[in-house]
Amino acid sequence: MKLFQLILILLILCTSYPANASRDTNSYDGNIFPIYAGNGAIVPPQTTLEESLKNQRVSVLFFYLDDSSDSKAMAPVISGLDLIWRNNIDLIALTTDDLQSDKSKSKSNQPNYYWNGLIPQTIILDSKGEVRFDMNGMVNIDDLNKIIGELKGIDISDSTFSVKSFNEYNSIISEKK
Repeated sequence: MKLFQLILILLILCTSYPANASRDTNSYDGNIFPIYAGNGAIVPPQTTLEESLKNQRVSVLFFYLDDSSDSKAMAPVISGLDLIWRNNIDLIALTTDDLQSDKSKSKSNQPNYYWNGLIPQTIILDSKGEVRFDMNGMVNIDDLNKIIGELKGIDISDSTFSVKSFNEYNSIISEKK
């Protein structure tokens, strides 16, 4: 019996495969926010779009997939928005897996109403629910901050931020001086 256990342990150790997680591949590595942005608090969202619109708050919708390299690259930017604007906006990051239903049946207080079918997609809605920004792909954090600042009535023209990766998995948001 001990010989069998020893052989089993050796087989497990000898047949292990290296982890192939990478920000630059379309592989599923787990939830992108804790892995690539160091911020697992973004998902699940703290509020719904319906609640955000009802409370007349600025909303940032981010549609993504965990196995998309472009979504992985945007995760630190979205995390940076959360760090900068945490109490001033509603950040609603949603995987598109749940949004595959018929868009024609959705209402403007439902996220799939705004999703255009491509990922990643970043949308900013003002406090009245009007789309003020809608873009697919990589988005510069300064462009997003400028729009949010205008909507919140805060002059941020003197502030610029950068997203710097300091290893394969982690990034840091810093203000440029």
